Amino acid sequence: MTGRPLVAILDYGIGNLHSAQKGFEHAGADARLTADLGLIRAADGVVLPGVGAFAPCMAALGRTGLDDAALQAVQSDRPFMGICVGMQVLFAGSDEAPGVSGLGVFDRMVRWIPGPVKRPQMQWNVLHRSGDHRMLTGLDDPIWAYFVHSLAPEMGDASDVVATCDYGGPVVAAVARDNVWAAQFHPEKSSAVGLQILANFVTASAAAATN
Repeated sequence: MTGRPLVAILDYGIGNLHSAQKGFEHAGADARLTADLGLIRAADGVVLPGVGAFAPCMAALGRTGLDDAALQAVQSDRPFMGICVGMQVLFAGSDEAPGVSGLGVFDRMVRWIPGPVKRPQMQWNVLHRSGDHRMLTGLDDPIWAYFVHSLAPEMGDASDVVATCDYGGPVVAAVARDNVWAAQFHPEKSSAVGLQILANFVTASAAAATN
């Protein structure tokens, strides 16, 4: 036993898997890349990373059975975090892949970033808080995070929105509902800001482990 909360990072063959694992390790977790359903059920927190495109990520989740594992983790009320495309697949679907259903944790769509801006947004950008969620605890403004994306969730229910960024207009950068956190940016590539966000998730996972 390490005394650190066990964080399962879903290993479905797509995504920033090793960098996510290293980030959570640095943040104080016993972070495991895994497709083992027993380990995922035993974890104190579960993370769904992702890079690339919506349809291949959904196909890989389905092929490995980790789509159901992700939904079961969400429904278990343990801390759950989606990162980048791992955030997008938590939504109903995406403009990038018409006809491909997402996991539907959030019941709105992921859309192309609108307006005359370069896609993808590949840069550091400032997070603008919306409300006071513990994802951003311990961070002073301005909060700089690193983005690589061409799509983002619809604004939808503003009560779910933790942060936006400005890229030709307001773009959803992070959402949360109950035990589910999700970031469009890459915390594992966002230096001290990202490490603090990962540490906040590890703290939530540790708290869940004691309940």
